[in-house]
Amino acid sequence: MNQFQYVRPTKSQAAIEAVAKDPNATFIAGGTNLVDLMKRGIATPQKLVDINRLPLNKIERENNGLRIGALALNATVADDKQVRERQPLLAQALNAGASAQLRNMATVGGNMLQRTRCSYFYDLAMPCNKREPGSGCGALEGINRMHAIFGFSDKCIAVHPSDMSVALVALDATVLVTGPKGERRIPFADFHRLPGDTPEKDTNLEKGELITAVDIPDGPFTKYVHYQKVRERASYAFALLSVAAALDIENNTIKAARLAMGGVAHKPWRLTAAEQSLVGKPATEASFRQAAEVAMQGAKAFKYNAYKLKLGPNTIVQALRTAASAA
Repeated sequence: MNQFQYVRPTKSQAAIEAVAKDPNATFIAGGTNLVDLMKRGIATPQKLVDINRLPLNKIERENNGLRIGALALNATVADDKQVRERQPLLAQALNAGASAQLRNMATVGGNMLQRTRCSYFYDLAMPCNKREPGSGCGALEGINRMHAIFGFSDKCIAVHPSDMSVALVALDATVLVTGPKGERRIPFADFHRLPGDTPEKDTNLEKGELITAVDIPDGPFTKYVHYQKVRERASYAFALLSVAAALDIENNTIKAARLAMGGVAHKPWRLTAAEQSLVGKPATEASFRQAAEVAMQGAKAFKYNAYKLKLGPNTIVQALRTAASAA
């Protein structure tokens, strides 16, 4: 690991200035991803700005919704009474992520910013446009069984690893950030980027911008929800594919729906067309299968991940079926 400077500001403005003015500086909170990247030589910051002393860990009611501070721990959020009652889909997704030890260290902001777990990204001997722009993508013709089936480019087919983010995009969350130019709000669906020609850019954050909180609006999705995660081992593994499903059902008719997938794209993948196909339909297997068909339109597999073309719709149906019977 390279040598680095370490500072612990107590005010947000000081932290923002420290990162904004230094091209080799970065924020650190729980460090559950960044420290791994530093150990492997993938990330080599010369200054770490520890933000754990900033007052950004509250979970509170705000503007007809929940505001969750960026430094709130994943385990704390998942166990919070307000979250479990008002946003149970988020609680389920958080509890499906990583191990209990990691959830006790990882923060909400850091969870959003974690980088792909693509093996070619982590292997310094292999080409990776995300790690070294212009070097190529080893996964394109390599072992790509974990990789994307939506939204990829010829520069990168990696997927975003977060479970929490799949629930947040389904729940129409908004990210609050503060930076050198002031405060702004970013719809969660616009926070992460598709790879395009710049796969090294994971998000639409600007240099020096600090995530301060996430806002989740109140909604009718407090009862019929389910987070379905398919992984190679139940104890601790990233998703081969996951589905966040939330339904508003009255007299067996679906009044509203929210659907998103993980493990299929460079960002959490919202399934708006599939959601719309469910509205006004009965909460039946036939409706769920039709929605799954709609959801998978445009999916394209590579040599080793063709199984996702079958796993995807089956997981969507299972998630909807389980959500509908959650009561």
